[in-house]
This record gives sequence, C-alpha cells and structure tokens, in this order.
Amino acid sequence: MSSSACHDFLWNPAVSRREVLRAGALSLLGLGLPDLVRARDSDATPCRRASACILLFMWGGPAQQDTWDMKPDAPVEYRGEFRSIQTSVAGFRICEHLPRLASRAHRLALIRSMTHNDVNHVTAPHMLLTGRPAPPSGQLQDDWPSVGAMLSQMHRGRGPLPPFVSMMPVVPNGAPRFVEQTHGQAAGWLGPAHAPMRIDADASLPDYRVGELTLHADVSVLRAGNRHNLVRAIDAQVRSLEEHPGVQAMMSHYERALSVLAAPDVVRAFDLTREPRALRERYGMNIHGQSVLQARRLIEAGVPIVTVFWPNDGITNVSVYWDTHNRNFIDLRERLCPVTDQAFSALLDDLDDRGLLDETLVLW
Repeated sequence: MSSSACHDFLWNPAVSRREVLRAGALSLLGLGLPDLVRARDSDATPCRRASACILLFMWGGPAQQDTWDMKPDAPVEYRGEFRSIQTSVAGFRICEHLPRLASRAHRLALIRSMTHNDVNHVTAPHMLLTGRPAPPSGQLQDDWPSVGAMLSQMHRGRGPLPPFVSMMPVVPNGAPRFVEQTHGQAAGWLGPAHAPMRIDADASLPDYRVGELTLHADVSVLRAGNRHNLVRAIDAQVRSLEEHPGVQAMMSHYERALSVLAAPDVVRAFDLTREPRALRERYGMNIHGQSVLQARRLIEAGVPIVTVFWPNDGITNVSVYWDTHNRNFIDLRERLCPVTDQAFSALLDDLDDRGLLDETLVLW
C-alpha cells in the first residue's frame, strides 16, 4: 500500500479499524488496498460494532513458528519439523495440525506486530491481559486492571450475571495454576469488587456445576430474600467494616449472587446439557472444548467478556500448558493443536450460525 493511499484509507471514516488491520496483513501476503476495497464493495453486509469478547488464553506461550507463523521458506535449520498447509486465504499458510482453522482463515485476522520483552511466565500475562508491564512492586493489588475489570467498573453487561467471567478449570493432579501469583488476571488497584467470576469446575464432567447457583430444595427465593435482609441488618450494625474493600466486594458479590438465584433463565446459561449432543461434540468433549462452549453461552446470556484459560492439564516431563520445552513437537501434535483446532473452529462456526460472529471479538 502506498503512503498516500494508506493515509487516505486510515482517515476514511467509512473504513473500520478491522479493515485497516486486514489491509496491513494482506499487504504482507501480496494483496494490496485495491483487493481489500473490491472485497469490501462486494460485501453488502454492514459492519457491526463488537459487543462481546471471548479471549482464548493459551497459557504458557505457544510457539508461533510452529503454529501460525511457520516461515516455510526459511532455511531448514530455522524451521521445525511440521509442514505448513494452505489456508482459505491465498498466500497464508499455517501448521498442518490446524486443518480446521486453515479452512476458516478467511474469518481470522493475524496480527504479527504484537510483541513484548517479558519472558517471565508469572508477569508476562500482565502485559497480555492489561496492555501494560507488570508493576515493579510485584504486588497483585498494584496491577493494572484487566479489560474485564474495567468493563465491570463501567457497569457493562446486562442482567444479573457479572460482566467478567474467567473459565479456569482445575484438573486433579494437574499442573500448578499460579492463580494467586500470576499478574494481570484480576482487577488490581480497582479492587476485588471488580474481580472476575472464576469458574474452577470442569465443564466436560457429567456433574458439572458452577458453585452454588441453585437454591436448596428447602430454601425458596422468598426465604433467601429474608436471609439477605438479615445480612443487611447485621451489616448495618458493623458499619466500620464497610470501609474495608474486601467486605465491600463480599457484599457486592452477595447482591449479585442473590439476583442470579432469582433468575432461572440466567442459571440455565450454565447448563450445558441444554445444548444438542452433536454440538457439544463439535467443540470436543474435553475440558477445553466444553469451556469454550460455556463461554459462548455466557456471552449469549449477556456477559461482555469471558476469558478461557487453557486448563492445567497435567505435567508431561517438563511440558506444562503450552510451555512445551523439549516436548514441543510431540505435545503440539498430540495434545495441544488438535484440541484448540477443534474448539476454536467450532466456536467460529457456532457464532456464525447464531448471527453473533460479527459482534463478537474472539482473541487467541
């Protein structure tokens, strides 16, 4: 793209930011501004503003040279053992172990310019989840708030569900999650009231349930409300505690929990058995696939942002999450790429089938 064309393109109010990104990416593939303009003019569907985001966070650091940026023309000593395959976008090739996503590449925007220089697994997520370096103090309460926490502070979302949910399932005997030590996941200096609702449960299990989102048989909504009033009365007698952010957060979460319990439609958002079996199998009947499906149900129910963390799916030698070390090619081929390929592609198809893809930003 020439500099003058680029200037006109960037300052054209009819051109979306996504199209600017596409233009930059396509120019790397030998496609210039005329190709993009023709594609845009041939598409009569108006662009819609994103109203929700699903962040698929591949904890551990995927090897980009073995997944999305294969460099097939580089000398053999710089390439890995995987072959690259052609995608649905001319000139764009990705790993052979992502075949489903290869056929859906026209729905993706590959951003090659994002980088950072933090190689610490504990602090690097802070940059990725907040856009800023981790604070020098090393204290989680000094973190910059994640995007989800900011949406919470801005009272975004609809209905009683929290505006910020993190799918972070626990696997028995799995790898350590570093939940309490890893930066960038929560609200930081915004305070615990804006921390995400964290789901630790394994969505692939038959008895999957999220906390206590159902009332016991002997507790009616009215009775729960009476209990709520009692708590408020007790709280009024200990107003000195209200200055403590932890107590404020607890009361805020209690208010929201009662609202959820009183809204059966909202509780049903966590009932994956309501989905057709065939659809669940398209995502993959595994912990990650069902977490991604749960994320789709949550944004459909009004949650503006859901983060799906790759599960702590065990330690294989020294390979943890996507931190593959000396098992890189084995784990990418057998454990990592097939699962993400299935779940990610199923999510794209599912969102498209429901008319949600144009207004849902999916980040991997």
